[in-house]
Amino acid sequence: MTFSTIMAYVDAEPVADACLRAAVDLAEKFDARLIGISAANPSWSYYADSLPRELLEQLQVEIGRRLAQTEERFRRAAEKRVRQVEWRSEIASPLGYVQLQARAADLIVIGRDSIDPPSSPWVGRLNAGDLVMRAGRPVLIVPPKVEGVKLKCALVAWKDTREARRAVNDALPLLRKVKDVVVVEIIEDEAQRDSAHGRLDDVVAWLGHHGVVAAPRVFHFPESEKTRGKLWEYGADFIIAGAYGHARLREMIFGGFTLDLLKHSPQCAFLSH
Repeated sequence: MTFSTIMAYVDAEPVADACLRAAVDLAEKFDARLIGISAANPSWSYYADSLPRELLEQLQVEIGRRLAQTEERFRRAAEKRVRQVEWRSEIASPLGYVQLQARAADLIVIGRDSIDPPSSPWVGRLNAGDLVMRAGRPVLIVPPKVEGVKLKCALVAWKDTREARRAVNDALPLLRKVKDVVVVEIIEDEAQRDSAHGRLDDVVAWLGHHGVVAAPRVFHFPESEKTRGKLWEYGADFIIAGAYGHARLREMIFGGFTLDLLKHSPQCAFLSH
């Protein structure tokens, strides 16, 4: 099991350099095919029928020109480092287009959602949470300040859910290349420590059968905010987690670990749903 094909979403807005660097690094380390992908739609596409045809055509030409420039950016980043490179783009909804094209990839790499409003009259940004839910593939979210991929330490944020089991299984190719792997479970009550160690022992043993040496850690943090800060400070290059173990609407309203990974983690987040 390996990542033989990695797909990188390259935003038509020039904000995706960290994502692109990470995708190229991973493709090089796994000797994988790298597919660059991008899409954009007029931001008022729902009202296209009421717009002057000339204006709509002019905007589509501009989007096509920007997608061509995005392809050039992608190819410059990948040249001389990646053995096999491919590009896919379309004037279309980014989420819908990537969701369909995900069938060609083992792993999708995207940049973390930007808080800045788009500067162009089209929609080219891809919402990470939406993609994780719909792609049927693991998604690596890359923060904007990441300079490249390091494989020194990976932290598995364990919770005894279907999503966490899926994430650990999907991450096996990555975990086999990482030097140090730690599997962490958070408890809010010391009375839960023994049962947490029992669960982690099973996960560590399972990883061992797949060639991954891992260490279990139980952290006791009664307040979730402290929990997240401590995980960020652990020093891992990757945090691997199941996405939306709670209902997504609940996380959007009340907050949650997945939302923190998508919005605030300084480390790359490897998520599966």
